[in-house]
Amino acid sequence: MENDRRKKKLRPSRQRTTSSRQWLLRQINDPYVRRAKSEGYRSRAAYKLIEIDDKARFLKRGARVVDLGAAPGGWSQVAAERVGAKDGKGKGAKGKVVAIDLLDIEAIPGVDFMRLDFLDEDAPEKLKEMLGGPADIVLSDMAGNTTGHRQTDHLKIVALVEMAAEFAREVLAPGGTFLAKVIQGGTEHTLLAELKKSFASVKHIKPPASRADSAELYVLAQGFRG
Repeated sequence: MENDRRKKKLRPSRQRTTSSRQWLLRQINDPYVRRAKSEGYRSRAAYKLIEIDDKARFLKRGARVVDLGAAPGGWSQVAAERVGAKDGKGKGAKGKVVAIDLLDIEAIPGVDFMRLDFLDEDAPEKLKEMLGGPADIVLSDMAGNTTGHRQTDHLKIVALVEMAAEFAREVLAPGGTFLAKVIQGGTEHTLLAELKKSFASVKHIKPPASRADSAELYVLAQGFRG
């Protein structure tokens, strides 16, 4: 992606805090934000999934995918395009994508939405019923609400990923894939060790779309043993 050297500036406003001004400046000068707007993706996060899948190639046509904490829907958009759920055209079987979130999201072509807490006891069965069977891929870009305290936020995110991983174990078909966001902080290595008990291949990935100054990583677990 080419760098745009013409940086945009904000108009002065007394109502903005320093942190909000910094965030807005970063957004308007972010090439991924501009690209998402021009290409119709709901968030810049869509490119993180695109870049990861361009290397790992797990979003195969015909696959059944569940996107946990899907709002606003960028990852679901990418998944629907790549597994053939969006239009059903082309060679191969038509895939299926189910997006799950506590918040409502606007309809996405090729994506079935379910407003649900994935921690509910009956969530795995409801999901498999909507998919028409077990999932081939479980995605999670969830991060939860932050407190500003790095260690606390890290522990919250790791706990969320651990719960998403447990959900994945309940709904994945043998050979399935689990991809989730984590935060660097030490305990993510414990998570990898646990995932290696259930998956043939487990590794960390940091896609180019993930900001260089961000502590986020993605854990990619493939080859679910069932």
